[in-house]
Amino acid sequence: MRYKVLTAEEAAAMIPNGECVGFSGFANAGAPKVIPMAMAAHARAEHEAGREWRISLMSGATTSTLVAGCLAGEDALIRHMPYQSSPETRKAANEGRMHYNDLHVSLMAQQMRYGHLERPTTAVIECCEVTDDGELTLTTSEGNTPTFGLLADRIILELNSFHDPRQLRCLHDIFIPSDPPQRTFIPLNNLDDRIGRPTMKVDPEKIVGVVLTHEPDYIAPFKDLSEVTLQIGENMRKFLEAEYLAGRIPAEGLPLQSGVGNVANAVLASVGQSTIIPPFKMHTEVLQDTVVDLMKQGRCLFASSCCIHVCDETLQEIYQNFDFYRSKILLRPVEVSNNPAIARRIGLICMNTALEVDIFGNVNSTHIAGTHIMNGIGGSGDFARSAAYTIFSCPSVAKGGAISAVVPMVSHTDHTEHDVHVIITEQGVADLRGLSPRERAEVIIENCAHPEYRPLLRKYLARTTKGHTPHDLHKAFSFHNAFSDTGDMRNADLD
Repeated sequence: MRYKVLTAEEAAAMIPNGECVGFSGFANAGAPKVIPMAMAAHARAEHEAGREWRISLMSGATTSTLVAGCLAGEDALIRHMPYQSSPETRKAANEGRMHYNDLHVSLMAQQMRYGHLERPTTAVIECCEVTDDGELTLTTSEGNTPTFGLLADRIILELNSFHDPRQLRCLHDIFIPSDPPQRTFIPLNNLDDRIGRPTMKVDPEKIVGVVLTHEPDYIAPFKDLSEVTLQIGENMRKFLEAEYLAGRIPAEGLPLQSGVGNVANAVLASVGQSTIIPPFKMHTEVLQDTVVDLMKQGRCLFASSCCIHVCDETLQEIYQNFDFYRSKILLRPVEVSNNPAIARRIGLICMNTALEVDIFGNVNSTHIAGTHIMNGIGGSGDFARSAAYTIFSCPSVAKGGAISAVVPMVSHTDHTEHDVHVIITEQGVADLRGLSPRERAEVIIENCAHPEYRPLLRKYLARTTKGHTPHDLHKAFSFHNAFSDTGDMRNADLD
């Protein structure tokens, strides 16, 4: 190998204070494992010595505790984008110790190439193979890594021998769209079309060192599904079955996109059990454990995704039965996997989760009480406006019933009523297509709100009899005020 082998500590010491660093990875999948920890230790030592050391962190999506979390824990982050979900970055953003730009994840790479965002001067990339002429075989994700490698002045590699490059090369389809005014359409007509390269090409002169590792992705299995999440899944299945039976979905089916987490897993598992919904393909951001299970059952035929975000046991299942899975999985950069034009072209059924919804169909995916970031918007906005079906789901209540997920007005808006077709809770389904604001309110209250909150929501709606969207701005946040003042939204003052 022509490249200098470094320790993680030597690699960390090469990154100066104030640097903008692009990290590979999408959540834990394909993220560097040892260099970020060494950078966190370096930051701690610098701070203890009375010296400033902080960086701006760019990633594909979140990088959990492996990257962003450990650095945020040492107050080593100036800025982070486009997504976060770790407790450490959440705390840093909400306390104002870190600037966080919550960005549609499909947009960041192109905005960097446009010059609208700071470009990374250093890229830290996990791969499982590198050639002397700069061909990289990435591991379990693509994210924004191809653009980071293109723009960075300096590249540091984690060469991870845990993965077999002969297998991983079969799973990657690396394609960077051209930029305006030369941009043409992304030539993806069938989800299993290969439109790019199996490897990522970088200038070998940029590679300043390689750190050798042998590490899995350290992704834990999801928690067991609750009765509530299982019921949400059942309600989703019944809704989609009705759409098939009504002929609104073609008999051969439409591809699915699903968000991340326990609700998303419950939804996919339930849809996969249907005897009415035909076997389906997926075009989604994150390939989760449930998708692999559905592939084994013959229910999911193919998945085009940005990453394989599965627990270590499931990843071994893929590797050990690679002849079966190699034709069923294809990884793409996030600006392709989440591209709105592709979502519209293929007629995607998009199923994502919400924190809260209001009675008129607006969705808050990111902020608690309108101020405190929980997670970022991720890819939901990339898909929502362009999908054939845009469906948001969530439990109807939280905190033992003290919080209603259905409120008069969302405290923060990520998806407007114009982009939301269906809302699903464990209580039922609200089909909002073609309805006026007052009609939407009546359907959401009746079908999705928890029974304890329906009288309060009806009382709010009855306060205003005029106007196209009948809000009472004096009482619009009465639920949130009640929780802030008393710890229980059921104490909302609507008199």
